[in-house]
Amino acid sequence: MLTAKQVEALIRGGLPAAAEQGVVVESVGENRARVRYRFAESMIRPGGTVSGPTLMSLADAAMYAAILANLDGQEMAVTQNLNINFLSKPGQADLIGDAEILRLGRRSAMLEVRLYSDGNDVMVAHVTGTYAIPR
Repeated sequence: MLTAKQVEALIRGGLPAAAEQGVVVESVGENRARVRYRFAESMIRPGGTVSGPTLMSLADAAMYAAILANLDGQEMAVTQNLNINFLSKPGQADLIGDAEILRLGRRSAMLEVRLYSDGNDVMVAHVTGTYAIPR
């Protein structure tokens, strides 16, 4: 299994925009990853809330981090499906994505991500997704 720092380096190396977005892989474990997006004013949409695309991007990064860590750097895994339910207004704070691999097969993985504003235990979004794993 890769470390959080190794996973973060792979994500930032393969997707330079991840560094610009403030992606930090805080931890990885068996079938899990925790990713932080550093808050930036550019995340805010009219109405003073964090934009939906920002939340979707964090969820995808958290899923990818879990896949990378648990499949020893399988960089060619790609998002096949992402479903998001927005539950509450996120605060203007760092965002946290806790991802869990629910099922890991030979060709695909099913994941769940819970999104939070830092310092608040109220979930702002619930995400499920599927990653295709190349042969």
